[in-house]
Amino acid sequence: LVEVAAASAPSSARPPPRSPERAMSGYDRAITVFSPDGHLFQVEYALEAVRKGTTTVGVRGKDCVVLAVEKRATPKLQDPRTIRKILMVDDDIALAFAGLNADARVLVNKTRIECQSYRLNVEDAPTVDYVARYIARTQQKYTHRGGVRPFGISTLLGGFNTDGQPELFQTDPAGTYYAWKATAIGKNSKSVVDFLEKKFTEDLEQDGALRLALKGLLEVTEASGKNIEVVIVQKTGMKWMTEDELDPLLKELDDTAEKIAKLKEQA
Repeated sequence: LVEVAAASAPSSARPPPRSPERAMSGYDRAITVFSPDGHLFQVEYALEAVRKGTTTVGVRGKDCVVLAVEKRATPKLQDPRTIRKILMVDDDIALAFAGLNADARVLVNKTRIECQSYRLNVEDAPTVDYVARYIARTQQKYTHRGGVRPFGISTLLGGFNTDGQPELFQTDPAGTYYAWKATAIGKNSKSVVDFLEKKFTEDLEQDGALRLALKGLLEVTEASGKNIEVVIVQKTGMKWMTEDELDPLLKELDDTAEKIAKLKEQA
């Protein structure tokens, strides 16, 4: 009788076969477990957080590095000094980031302590490639330990090497780092990188590097001095561009009206 009852049970009572999506869904819960096709989903989700961050551009010049970041509008009553997208990690090393502000604060504090420790032990200033390796190593540690999650930021680092040459590095949540001549991270970064690939030339002077970085931002944002933060990393120190210095440059470089006119002509 039991066998007959089991045989006559409606098919809806039986559990449905597991779809490939359901079979894969458990692998995004644990950071230390690879999916069968070789993915670490939490790291990929962290990269997605970066892609939703503000657009950040870095350009290496002949004797400087320019970092430019789009800032989101701040509420009227908020002190804008508390919202920084470009931070100093050492006397002549600047860090710009795209992603989660809180994660950036924690990672930058760790990096500043490492720079101070380096100065104490080596009695010399850390180079930008040493700092990039340290940040990448720290980010990678948070991809293979239980109880933690990856840092949801990518960084651009500008500074100088032991020969006094400017260098631009990028790190990402997976813990990899790269040296670049010019690059972008954050929202619409692919469009900016495509623009930089077309317009970049070797041995740019400071003014040329600054103009290229601003033009890259203007490709994807309606920029003004209020919503852009720019720093120029020089051998003599860092130069933070003021709103009064940026506004005339941005008006000169903004060719949005010309683009619209050309599109109307083509239509």
